[in-house]
Amino acid sequence: MGASYHVDVVNSGSSSFEVKSKDGQFTVDTDGKGMTPPDTLLAGLGTCFGVYVRKYCEGAKIPLNGFSISVDADFAKERPVCFRQIRISVDLLGVTLDERRKASLLEFVKNCPVHNTLKNNPDVAVNIL
Repeated sequence: MGASYHVDVVNSGSSSFEVKSKDGQFTVDTDGKGMTPPDTLLAGLGTCFGVYVRKYCEGAKIPLNGFSISVDADFAKERPVCFRQIRISVDLLGVTLDERRKASLLEFVKNCPVHNTLKNNPDVAVNIL
């Protein structure tokens, strides 16, 4: 079985939520004072892709100093409110790949666990304590 993950989300009565994992913490805010829940979902996807871009380039000995990833999405106008399409752009900041290498990188990054989770429509079990 794969790695197990756990986060705690605590609200103290405001629009702000403290998110903690074993390795770090950050604030999510729905009142314009921080990242929103949809922002954090897109950030998780973008950073997961980033990890896989880095792994691929290191393994393929592609000299990559830095790169950027943009993740864009719009909520659907009809119910249920959700993202129907997420667009990801990877800018290798000056590194040019031939078409074969681009296709190989694309296939590799699609193995990121966050992408796989979204593609496989996971069951989400909710328990009210």
